Amino acid sequence: MSFTVAIVGRPNVGKSTLFNRLVGARRALVDDLPGVTRDRREGDAKLGDLTFKVIDTAGLEDADRKGLSGKMLAQTKAAIAQADAVLFLIDARSGTTAADRGFADLVRKSGKPAILVANKSEGRAGEANLLESYGLGLGDPVALSAEHGEGLAGLYAALRAALPAATAQADPDAVAQDKPKPIRIAVVGRPNTGKSTLINRLLGEERLLTGPEAGITRDAIAVDHNWRGQALRIYDTAGLRRRSRVAEKLEKLSVADALSAVRFAEVVVVLVDAQSPFEEQDIRIADLVEREGRAVVIGINKMDLIDRQANAQRWLREEADRLLPQLKGLPVVAMSARSGEGVERLMAAVIEAYAVWNRRAPTAALNRFLSQAVSEHPPPAVAGRRLRLDYMTQPKSRPPTFVLFSSRASSLPETYRRYLVNGLRDAFDLPGTPIRLALRAKANPYAARKRRR
Repeated sequence: MSFTVAIVGRPNVGKSTLFNRLVGARRALVDDLPGVTRDRREGDAKLGDLTFKVIDTAGLEDADRKGLSGKMLAQTKAAIAQADAVLFLIDARSGTTAADRGFADLVRKSGKPAILVANKSEGRAGEANLLESYGLGLGDPVALSAEHGEGLAGLYAALRAALPAATAQADPDAVAQDKPKPIRIAVVGRPNTGKSTLINRLLGEERLLTGPEAGITRDAIAVDHNWRGQALRIYDTAGLRRRSRVAEKLEKLSVADALSAVRFAEVVVVLVDAQSPFEEQDIRIADLVEREGRAVVIGINKMDLIDRQANAQRWLREEADRLLPQLKGLPVVAMSARSGEGVERLMAAVIEAYAVWNRRAPTAALNRFLSQAVSEHPPPAVAGRRLRLDYMTQPKSRPPTFVLFSSRASSLPETYRRYLVNGLRDAFDLPGTPIRLALRAKANPYAARKRRR
């Protein structure tokens, strides 16, 4: 039986560090600056023979309900309501504070089993402060160091005691049933293009923090969703500004996290602001996704905020093909995440882009295409000798990757290579997806005979 654990506490007590330790990877951003985490982040955790879902949350602090801090507090309360048990973290070095005591009341009133965790207890640090932590009314503290991995055995025992029914059935030899893998989708774009609003619209709830301020999202947050029977895992990411404008360490970490989400994704939705479409940074982001070999869909968001002109959709389509010729035919969907207009079309385009990204062509059909392409437009002669293109195959998809064999592969001009790529795109219905064409020199059957002479 699986269970869910929420990690809560005031800012900078090590919640994200413990989250990373439990999931076994640096999934959450960690910095000395308080308040790095804003949205709640979920991950699959393992502790001994226990496997469970763990939720990292924003630091608890008194806040105005309508402001950003108030929204962060609401996200943390939602995580507590979702969890089966709560890990309440305090800083063993600084001891309990008034904020700890206030928010311990919040955890107690939730009625959920709570485990008091005194983090940063490496060595003998914080031993003098453990006694006063009993005043929080959350039972015996578990002393551990999330950064150094000390004290996890005590946390394991505490989870067993707090959730005896859920943890008693943990079986290290149990084989999980195979589930269809979700399509991994990353939503990227410049700051304040509506990425979090789009995901909230899809989920039908305020799962991610949104607001008029740019740069609210910091971590790349993954959420699961089912769209018309298709399992999806959608990654919300921080806005990507031009590299020259990224100066602060925290923003650099956020950008690195967003780029990691792109590399991990299978389909990437590049969200563009309809009020200033196809700025230079939009094109750079789409080009980066193409170079990473991911399927691409362009979403033109905030269409409800502009005066629409006749043939606007056609103009957007033509602009995309002009500015991104390496992704000719990529899906471009006009939409509004705020009103929901066009969101269904966007998701249909995502599913179709994923199918194209996985498409394979039979070898026989590829070589018929190659023969026709060469007869219609022969490759140029190099050093007075005509290039001979022998055959073509597709060793892999995701993205579609083709290998062309020729006796002098390195001499094929780049212009002819682009001609073949565009021909492959049209002949095998591969609109908008990255295409890789590798050239391989065919072995010379007479080379060994010449060496013997």
